[in-house]
Amino acid sequence: MSKEVTSRLPGRIMAVDPGESRHGVALSDPTRLLAWPYGVVLRRSRQQDFEQFAAIAASEGVTQLLVGLPQAIHEPDTPFTAWVRDYAASLSRHLDLPLSFIDESFSTIDASSALEAQGKRRWQRQREHIDAGAAAVILQQYLDQQRHEPGV
Repeated sequence: MSKEVTSRLPGRIMAVDPGESRHGVALSDPTRLLAWPYGVVLRRSRQQDFEQFAAIAASEGVTQLLVGLPQAIHEPDTPFTAWVRDYAASLSRHLDLPLSFIDESFSTIDASSALEAQGKRRWQRQREHIDAGAAAVILQQYLDQQRHEPGV
């Protein structure tokens, strides 16, 4: 289902943290060292969502797709995990980009905590900022893992 990916590919990685009403989006820098929050894509229909992702990918020079996969502690897959796998595979085909998955457990909590640590007040920690921040958390984890893998 997913295509083989290496960090030696040129261009940015777009990370997607899927949600029920919106998807958090983050991008890497072109050197694939740093991640930053980009924004959110509000869920409407797959076609509308995919068009928004395609616009981001085209304007930002994205060459790889990373999707956060919700991992249940006591179950291998939940219905939402299965939905994410299917959605991500369709998105990857639509964008014609290689796809990787990463465990997104606790990314929302980490993003919210990071905003709080930056002194952001509750109203500044809106869901959109948290969702984009969660995508940046999983992307930075992925970038760090890729940098430390032998032969990459």
